Amino acid sequence: MSSTRLLILPAIIAIAVAAAGCSTGPKGPVQAAEAFVTAFAERDLTRAAKLTSEPEQAAAAMDSAWSQLEAEELTAHTGAVRINGDAGTVDYTYRWRLPKDRVWTYTGQLQLGRSEGRWRVRWTAADIHPKLGDTQTMQFHVTPAPRARVNEQSGSDVLVPGKVSRVTFTAAEAPDPGWVSIVLSSALRRFDWKLTAEAIRDRAQDTEGAYRVADLSETEFDAVREDLTGLPGVRVTEQWDLLPTDRWFAPDLMSQIRTTVIAEVDGKSGWSVVTRNANGMETDVLTEVPAQPAPSFALSIDRNVQTAAQRAVDARQEQTMMVVLRPSTGAILAVAQNPAADKDGPVATIGAYPPGSVFKTVTAAAAMANGSADPDTVLPCPSRITIGERMIPNYNLFTIGDAPMSAAYERSCNTAFAKLASTLPPDALHDAAAGLGVGPDYTVVGIPTITGTVPPAEGLVQRTEDGIGQGRVLVSPFGMALMAATVARGSVPVPYLIAGRETTIEHAPPPIDPAVVRGLRTMMRKVVTGGTAERIADQGEVYGKTGEAEANGGSHSWFVGYRGDIAFATLLVQGGSSDNAVAVTREMMTALPAGY
Repeated sequence: MSSTRLLILPAIIAIAVAAAGCSTGPKGPVQAAEAFVTAFAERDLTRAAKLTSEPEQAAAAMDSAWSQLEAEELTAHTGAVRINGDAGTVDYTYRWRLPKDRVWTYTGQLQLGRSEGRWRVRWTAADIHPKLGDTQTMQFHVTPAPRARVNEQSGSDVLVPGKVSRVTFTAAEAPDPGWVSIVLSSALRRFDWKLTAEAIRDRAQDTEGAYRVADLSETEFDAVREDLTGLPGVRVTEQWDLLPTDRWFAPDLMSQIRTTVIAEVDGKSGWSVVTRNANGMETDVLTEVPAQPAPSFALSIDRNVQTAAQRAVDARQEQTMMVVLRPSTGAILAVAQNPAADKDGPVATIGAYPPGSVFKTVTAAAAMANGSADPDTVLPCPSRITIGERMIPNYNLFTIGDAPMSAAYERSCNTAFAKLASTLPPDALHDAAAGLGVGPDYTVVGIPTITGTVPPAEGLVQRTEDGIGQGRVLVSPFGMALMAATVARGSVPVPYLIAGRETTIEHAPPPIDPAVVRGLRTMMRKVVTGGTAERIADQGEVYGKTGEAEANGGSHSWFVGYRGDIAFATLLVQGGSSDNAVAVTREMMTALPAGY
């Protein structure tokens, strides 16, 4: 009769655990195997190695497995046991968790032997993986999914797959980081104006390890190859990535879109674990998950609108930005910022600014919804008015006497709208703003956004100040473009940037009364035909509202509105008169092709 016995693990483990209290080391094969795989899974490699016949070799091999697999976790279990005298075999199951929650599970066998009354794992590389040879190592590989092309509304590409030369700088490896930064800036600033010597030096010194300076196309790198060769601490590596077809086409926006697209595409990447021999040659594939094909991405951005808006804002020195939407669909047609604005990030969509008189649109909507006034209601418009402890003046102390609300809106009469706001309920402005799309949070895939904050105002003075766009009211250009699009459409459109990616809304806006919409349209048209935005009257049937908002000792210049199926918001930070925002918007419109 054979002396080989097949034992089932649960019963054996119970016996082994019971015996553990009276032993200084594992004396049974199951106990030895369990102790080994537990230590290996806990990455206590010194302890695991001591349970083998070749501690030094085992420790090095297990350390290589953890590091080369870039493993984040290992779960290990033992299984069936076979014993034949002083030799035994114990099944194991390993479950590795690799980067980005990739899971690799396989089984194998541990060979054990008994010597001097103690059981040890007879070390071979098969104790890590059954197909791993003693002179081999395992390595984890990611196979990138094919980079998808990204195109704008008319179908032309804005981001395409291509080979990138990534330039990095490790300041700690340079004897004189300042000098290296000067050379890098001299070579690279032609591709990115923000790469000043000071910016490169400071960011490199603040970065632990390598600072990513720039990604260059093949043509760009060829132009500066000699300038970068031999610079201390500077390395250039090649990889595949998404490249802009035009580096100057909405660079900040394209950077945000690229990040979103790459994140989605990377989720479709494949991966494998291979074996390599002592010479580094790949010998086998232990497991493989193929990459999934990634479809192209279609943006709502319209090249003609984006280009016209970008040129218009780039002509100004102060921070200038413009957001353009299509009211009928919610498509974001353009997000343009000049270099001065780019320094503060994506402020066109997440910047928070006092709106000034453009907020009279909300106050008028609140008054009409509340039944306090309509466009024909006569309101007093004195040169100044005192409400509570707050004195409100008109610009240059103008007055039009008693006049319809439409005339007060057309001339942007602070005193009329301050008085009107003071009579409204505390939450009237908050509710009216929400009905125009300002206040709710929109999660638009591909771009960060806020619309603004319009808190309820219990106090008389607070309502007065909020009613003319000062006080505690803050809005973004994105929020104001959405407000204008709502008036044009008659309901709040759902904004989007990438076709097929759903925008989520927290606290969906309430419906707006059609009578309120008609009243706002009437008044916004009068602003252009005979009011503060007459400069743009030659650009077709434009509806709008101007605003100048006091801020930090100066004033912001606003113009919001729409023409046909294009709604816009233009802001010049510390830009002074609202006429400047009207001028920038007019520059955008004059640059559009016929038919827009």
